[in-house]
Amino acid sequence: MKLTYKTSGVDIDKGSRLVDIIKPLARATFSPNVINEIGSFGAFFKLDNSKYQDPVLVSGTDGVGTKLKIAFMMNKHDTVGIDLVAMSVNDILTSGAKPLFFLDYFATGKLSTKTAGDVIKGIANGCKMSDCSLIGGETAEMPGFYSDGEYDLAGFAVGIVDKNKIINGSGIKNGDILIGLSSSGLHSNGYSLARKVFFDLKKYGPGKQIRELGCSIGEELLKPTRIYVKSVLKVMQNFSIKGIAHITGGGITENLPRITPQSKRLKFIIKNDSWPVHEIFQLIQQMGNVEKTEMYKTFNMGIGMILVVNNSDARKVLQKFEMLGEKAFVIGYVDKGAKCVEYV
Repeated sequence: MKLTYKTSGVDIDKGSRLVDIIKPLARATFSPNVINEIGSFGAFFKLDNSKYQDPVLVSGTDGVGTKLKIAFMMNKHDTVGIDLVAMSVNDILTSGAKPLFFLDYFATGKLSTKTAGDVIKGIANGCKMSDCSLIGGETAEMPGFYSDGEYDLAGFAVGIVDKNKIINGSGIKNGDILIGLSSSGLHSNGYSLARKVFFDLKKYGPGKQIRELGCSIGEELLKPTRIYVKSVLKVMQNFSIKGIAHITGGGITENLPRITPQSKRLKFIIKNDSWPVHEIFQLIQQMGNVEKTEMYKTFNMGIGMILVVNNSDARKVLQKFEMLGEKAFVIGYVDKGAKCVEYV
């Protein structure tokens, strides 16, 4: 038998058919600044500097982590693409940057155009939610490298902000207020612990209906990460935002201190019970006998993003977010002291 690339496990024709599926999905996200079609060797984006005096590009990259295991278990792949976009665009948003474009990397052992197409649909939806263009990407078929039916994802976002409007935490001071924006659930962090509790310890299947959640455990764990780009950028037009933390791996405890310079002697006081903690976190804590400190170091606990604002602006900022459809809460304040998070 004569060997070919296809008999070795890589189907180039199937990859070409996937590109045909991707093209209209990506094109629907294009802004007028995109000057290439999907499929070229490089992606082109023409900067419009008319809105910026001293433009700075901001980039970010991330993945979805072991949340993908839930997608494999549920055989549902149309939401993890939203997670992929959210993780990167929410990150660059913390500096005040508006996302411009996004690229993805999809790697699998044996390419399924149906599965890959569903994933890309989610990515395109995430790009629409964050008003950025899906400008390009890469699909890698790597036989023998991944288990059957499994894949991995990575995403890359680039945004823009005026240099004098970069949010870097330098203006944060004692007495400033912390505004928390509600998450949709676990988002894309803490899944190794969550899977340990539900699937290893409790022996649940993904279809197990949980009364407190009103859905199956698989459906709850697949809820996509909330994208905060449009609402936060609108609030920034009217109010001074001094610092923004995207609450990802490390939870509130590890992520909030990252927003102030090392030289700042400030701590963040978080008021317990100042927002409703989602049922999913309470179940993980109770069923897994997980310490509260561990919960707050691992999960977002119902708060996906935290903003620091002037005390005098806090009430109006809350009202603005609520008008924009966000659930927002005053969850604490800034105080003098060693750089850390305290829960009171």
